[in-house]
Formats: sequence, structure tokens, C-alpha cells
Amino acid sequence: MPTAILTGQPVPGSSIESELRSLGFDVQYASGAADTETLLARVPAAERVAVVDARFVGHPHALRLGLTDPRFPLAAVPGAVTARPEGRQALTRAMARENSAGGGTAVAVDSLADRITAALDADGAAVHRPELGSLVAAVPADPQARNEARQAVAAVDDEAVRLKSAVKARDGFVTTFAISPYSRYIARWCARRGLTPNQVTTASLLTALIAAGCAATGTRGGFVAAGVLLIASFVLDCTDGQLARYSLQYSTLGAWLDATFDRAKEYAYYAGLALGAARGGDDVWALALGAMVLQTCRHVVDFSFNEANHDAAANTSPTAALSDRLDSVGWTVWLRRMIVLPIGERWAMIAVLTAVATPRITFYVLLIGCAFAATYTTAGRVLRSLTRRATRTDRAAKALADLADSGPLAEAGARSLAGTARRLPAFAAPALALLGGAAVVATAALTDFGGPWPLVAAAVYVLTSALAVARPLKGALDWLVPPFFRAAEYLTVLALAAKADVNGALPAAFGLVAAVAYHHYDTVYRIRGDAGAPPQWLVRTAGGHEGRTLVITALAVLLTATQFKVALTVLAVAVALVVLVESIRFWVAAHKVGAPAVHDEGEPA
Repeated sequence: MPTAILTGQPVPGSSIESELRSLGFDVQYASGAADTETLLARVPAAERVAVVDARFVGHPHALRLGLTDPRFPLAAVPGAVTARPEGRQALTRAMARENSAGGGTAVAVDSLADRITAALDADGAAVHRPELGSLVAAVPADPQARNEARQAVAAVDDEAVRLKSAVKARDGFVTTFAISPYSRYIARWCARRGLTPNQVTTASLLTALIAAGCAATGTRGGFVAAGVLLIASFVLDCTDGQLARYSLQYSTLGAWLDATFDRAKEYAYYAGLALGAARGGDDVWALALGAMVLQTCRHVVDFSFNEANHDAAANTSPTAALSDRLDSVGWTVWLRRMIVLPIGERWAMIAVLTAVATPRITFYVLLIGCAFAATYTTAGRVLRSLTRRATRTDRAAKALADLADSGPLAEAGARSLAGTARRLPAFAAPALALLGGAAVVATAALTDFGGPWPLVAAAVYVLTSALAVARPLKGALDWLVPPFFRAAEYLTVLALAAKADVNGALPAAFGLVAAVAYHHYDTVYRIRGDAGAPPQWLVRTAGGHEGRTLVITALAVLLTATQFKVALTVLAVAVALVVLVESIRFWVAAHKVGAPAVHDEGEPA
């Protein structure tokens, strides 16, 4: 149990002790700095500890924000400071210095907690100070100031502020105006019944899988039920994040589950629609796979661009300046958020079309909408990259190299071609990735199944891929390399499966791309959580993007269409087993050892 040390003389009528206990703290009293240091030393090193001025006046949610957020080793609000186990050493040093400076006397004029916070700042420690907004947190110096602080607390509805802050600050139009106005109350209902965000996330996944099963029936009633359940799944998807913010229940495992399940839900629903269409005699597996490829590549563009600019200097691009100006005009903000087709708009569109139209029409509209959104966002990011003055860091180059997912063949080629790569122009890396990928996809799509040309093109793709990553990815457009690699591999599988023209080949290809895409998403989430890329043995076992592309084209040359379908199925199962087992092992282990809690407040995906 975490411990809160109340310093100074208790104030008659104060509710601070009961408020701290309601937040889960064991409360102890200290008369001064020396007593506080003694009590602090007694608290087990593996537990959170807080030092709070007994005169504190403020909203309970201000204390909650300052003392219970699991994402930060050190945090403070006026009159209170806290440390998680990883911040205890810094807190102990600051406390010892304050005790020595104060001579162990009782705090009479200023707040010991605030002096400790100032000492932490002087030591260069990163102390998180939450945005309180209209919430009150103060240490009144006299009865009049205390009465004024209490009046300020009474003037602000703590619960209303807490509910409002549960909603993500930046979200899509549908989520903001059609879901969040009531989903925040569902989040509060869940919190009061002891439900966790991970449980709500799991409920969202199960609801989406049931929706996919309804879509797979191929009946109009099934399609209507699927649309309704997909919306219900999205409501729960919003609720889990709002519950995390409402109750400050953040965790590395929770962030991974939330992001991973979002992808699993959407792609399982695509599969359900394709199965439902097949029951009605319409084969749309190529469209379902195309939608998954397009959506995954969109995400990789987002991830790569963000990682490339993660720690770059301030954006000096005129394009960014124009974007900032447009964001200052209300209607353009919502228009720009809608046209990128974030998850709320996308799922609402899919749900409505499922209920009123056919799976084929649903996929056509989805592909057109996502293609437009991808063109808009990618073009804007290319313009920003070309017009900004920024130097890519080694960290950014490493992240892009990890996202590239190069296997043993590309790595060996990169080592031997390093000298050649250094003499190439700045735009060479994305150009080589694009040209090599386009060559293998075009030959797979435009030549007969079983012919040698896709294999020849895949061999060329191995060489161009190696040359593209043979030098650090620090160029202005080098963030395009990973999405070009993703598109090349996924579209090659799609083209070869379509060319095989045998029943079951495209569903097998869908499964293989889904398994590989999971590996690529897992890489992103590890990097985002500062856990590094997946281990090298996993990347090498999976073959890397160029190795898998070469193997798949070789199988298309050596096997009959029916045998190729079986091979795709076997590959899908093998890749899924390897990457899923390692991924689950890693994230569960990270959760058990207390990896830093994270929460994604970025752009809606």
C-alpha cells in the first residue's frame, strides 16, 4: 500500500486524511522535516510514497492527478509531492538536504512538500506537474486564505472536471460529438464498479468479433446486427481510454492491448464481411485484403513520420505553419480531422454501409475513402519534410531501421554495399525502396502465375532493399522507406494469391498478411513504449520483409496453384505462432516487472 506522510500540525476540520485514504494511501503524521525523513526511510523501497502538507486545501481530483498517476516517477501539485519506486532515490536525496538545511524544525511558514519539490527541480529531476485547470490545490498561510481556498473549491464541480478530462483532448468528429458525450458516463459507471480499462478493452474486442460473426452469416439481418455491434464495440473502445483517464489506470500492457485489439477488431471484421459476401456468391476477399493493406500502410506512414521527427528541432516548414493557421479556424479543424478518416469516422461508415448496402459496396467506399485520406496525409508530410530544416538524430535513424524490418539478406547486402550507398544522392533510399517494391508487385500482378519473373524481380528487390538501408536513414524523406517496404510485401502476396485463381488462396493470403502486419504493429508499439525493437532472432526467424517476399515468389514458381494456397496457409500459421508467442511473452513480462505506464494521446488512428 502506498504511504502518505502528512507534515505539520493537523488543521481542525480538514478532510485531507480521509481524502488520502480514499485514494488508497496509508496516512502517517510527521511533525517536521526530521520526522518526515525518518518515516520516509521506513517506507519499503518498492512502494509509492507521498509527502503532503497537512494544511492542504483542494479538490480530491487535484490530489488524484498529483499523487496517483502511474506514468511518472516524480509528480507534484502545490502542497504535495510523490515518488514511485524509481523516483524514491531522488526524493530521499532532496528530503535529506531539506532536513539538513532546516535543522529538523517543524514547518511553520512554508510548505515542506513544496521545498522538497524545489530541491528536486534544483537537482534536475523530472517532476511532473499535472494541468489542474480550474481545480484548486493550495496551502493557505492563514485562516482567511484558508477560507478563500475552501470557497474556491466549493465553486468548482470536481466531478464535472474529472468527467471532462476523461475525454481525449484531440479526437475525431464522430468520437467527439456522437460517442464521448455519453461514453464518459459509461466510464464512470465502470470505475464505480471496479472494472479496469483492460476488461473494457477485452469486452470491446469480443463485441467486434461477434459483429464479424454476424457479418459472416451473409444475411441482411446479420449485416444489420453486425453494424450495430460494431458501433457498440467502438463505444467500448472509447470507454476504455476514458476509464483510464478518469481513474488514472494506465499501464504498458493496457496501451498495448488497446492498440493491438483495435487492429484485430477491424481486420477480423473485414474477414467477416468477406465470408458473408462469399455465402451470397460474391468473392470480395481481394477487396478485404486490399483494405487491410491500405489501412496498415497508412498507419506505417504515420508511425514512420512521427518517429523520424520524434526528437527533431521545432518544425520550420511553411506547410506546418499553414496547418497551424488552419487549425485556428473552427470549421477547418473538424473538416481536416474528418477527411483523414480516423477510426470513429471509418467505423461509423463501415457500420452504416454494412447495414444498408452490400459487402462489395462497403469495401469500395472504404478503399476510396482510405486512398484519399492516405494521399492527403502523405502529401502533406512529404511537403513538410522537404521544406523543413531539421537534422535527423541517431535515435530516429535507429527507429526507422527497426521499422524497416530488414532480414538477414538485406542486412548482409547492406554491409557489402555501404560504400556504394554513401555515394548516392540524398533521396536514394526511398527511391530505391519504391522502385524495387514497384517492380516486384508489377511483375507479380502482370505476369502469369508460375512464371519466373516475379522471382527475378524479388531478387532485385532484395538488392534494392539492402542498398536502401545501407546507410543511416537520416534523409528528409527516408521515413518513406518502411511504408514502401510494407506495401511491396503485402501487395506481392495479394497479387500472387489473386493470380493463383484457386479457391481459398486469397483467404490464406489475408491470414498471412494479417500475421505479418501484427509483427509490424508490435514493433511500433515496442518502440513507442521505449522498449526497443523485437529481438533480432525474431526478425531473422520471420525472414525480414525481403526474405518473405523472396520465399513467397519462389513458392509461386515452384508449386501449383493449389499447393501455393496450402503453402500460404502454413506460412500464415507459422508466422502467427512465432510473433504472437514472443509478443505476448514480452508484454506480459514487461507488465509484471513494472514497466513504465504509458497512454497514447496522439492522433486518432
